[in-house]
Amino acid sequence: MFMATTASTAAHTSLASVTLEVADPEAAHRFYTAFGVDAYVRLRASEDHSSGFRGFTLGLTVSGPATVDGFFRAAVDAGATVLKPATKSLWGYGGVVRAPDGTIWKIATSAKKDTGPDTRESDEIVLLLGVDAVKATRQFYVERGMTVAKSFGGKYTEFAAGSSSPVKLALYKRGALAKDLGVPVEGSGSHRIVLGGTTGTFTDPDGFVWEADERLVSALETKAAG
Repeated sequence: MFMATTASTAAHTSLASVTLEVADPEAAHRFYTAFGVDAYVRLRASEDHSSGFRGFTLGLTVSGPATVDGFFRAAVDAGATVLKPATKSLWGYGGVVRAPDGTIWKIATSAKKDTGPDTRESDEIVLLLGVDAVKATRQFYVERGMTVAKSFGGKYTEFAAGSSSPVKLALYKRGALAKDLGVPVEGSGSHRIVLGGTTGTFTDPDGFVWEADERLVSALETKAAG
């Protein structure tokens, strides 16, 4: 069931950046540069405890199987662990890897047959949060001014992308997300991810932390002053 939801009159929050907290930023930078996704994430040092499933995945949607394979090989060659080999499925073709810092990435396409070469370009980047109650968390974000683009009851929600970030935000049931990624659902400690937003600091119902994106805030202030 598709349902469109209108944002509230609250200050408009949108996803401006994604920061991964890693033990070794230099090593993580080398990996993400080799993987080819360094433009989509920021990195900062953190020793916060985290174990098991961290409750989210970053997904690359690409044009065809050859491009899936290109990103997949680049990630593995740079040190990623294969969680699910790239293969055909009911929905297309894709696979799942875990970066050396522990972040899980899913690389997929809706195409099942190669119709072109490996472009090493992504069509869409999605940050998928695994949550306990999709409806409740969706409402939490709507009350903070976010607009729902797609919603399928209590199973999945995707928010409209803001102009400040190439990454879309979506919600999925935590257990279903872990199953899709091929990992146990259990996990504890820090999510080891910070979402940069256009408004102040807050924490959502599932413990994901948002901070004001200082670069964006500064740019908006400069634009307003000019």
